[in-house]
Amino acid sequence: MSNQDLIPFSTTLFVRDTCLCLHAQRAARALARRFDEVLKPYGLTNGQFSLLMSLNRPEPPPMKPVADLLAMDRTTLTAMLKPLSRRGLVEIATDPKDRRGKRLKLTEEGRAALIGAFPVWKSTHEEIEAGLAGGDAERLRRDLRDIR
Repeated sequence: MSNQDLIPFSTTLFVRDTCLCLHAQRAARALARRFDEVLKPYGLTNGQFSLLMSLNRPEPPPMKPVADLLAMDRTTLTAMLKPLSRRGLVEIATDPKDRRGKRLKLTEEGRAALIGAFPVWKSTHEEIEAGLAGGDAERLRRDLRDIR
């Protein structure tokens, strides 16, 4: 490699300071760690909490809308469902309208897990929002949705 092919350190600093992807990843990891910590006494990770909450609907949803909501592919969703199913928090059933599809049902045990974990999620969420420098959590949500 010639010196002409080297990227100057100033470029590294520029990317470090301006890369939206890097900043979003770092923030997502910090949030995930914080929620994992507070949800641990309830036997849930932040991802499991979000998945269970996404199933808290009047009717058991098919897999695709849940995967879309959680911004993951169906293979990843299937992998996330396995431990929750083994624990009896979720039931995976054949879709009666389309035998090829699956419906995801939050069990009573899953609902109880959400009922227990929701207050700590809510208080942690309020603490995080209160700590935002601009104080405009709704704008942050809108900006993140716009990127999506």
